[in-house]
Amino acid sequence: MKLSEFVVRDSILTDLQAQTKDEAIRAMVESLARSGGIQESEREGIIAAILKREELGSTGIGRGVAVPHTKHPSADRLVATIAISKGGVEFASLDGEAVHILFLLVSPHERPGDHLRALENISRHLRNDNFCSFLRQAKSAESVLDLLEEADSNQL
Repeated sequence: MKLSEFVVRDSILTDLQAQTKDEAIRAMVESLARSGGIQESEREGIIAAILKREELGSTGIGRGVAVPHTKHPSADRLVATIAISKGGVEFASLDGEAVHILFLLVSPHERPGDHLRALENISRHLRNDNFCSFLRQAKSAESVLDLLEEADSNQL
């Protein structure tokens, strides 16, 4: 499973202005809706589902990274977006640090294996310091996509 196969190209945000976890999640889900990754009519339900998941424990996994995610009945396929925050987002991360790289994932209920594989794939890449460093420096969606394709081909 490749990152470039489920990250929605037109939803990538390279200059996220959110200050809080709620603002960041809302901005990312709205970007997915605008780009056609999710149905506009399901936007608020998906935001609520992700925030409910966050109540179980922050998906801010440390090292400036968060991976908010949910399974949702409206999802017909696995979709994700990426946001880069230059100033950082307060995300109640495990290490207490602000988050600069966010991967948001939405998947269908009936495909739990895909959801887990996607989370594993994202997590594996986010453990790579070079990948994270290049992501944080990305200035455009195109440069993020180029980086995803390099990571997918194991060049990073």
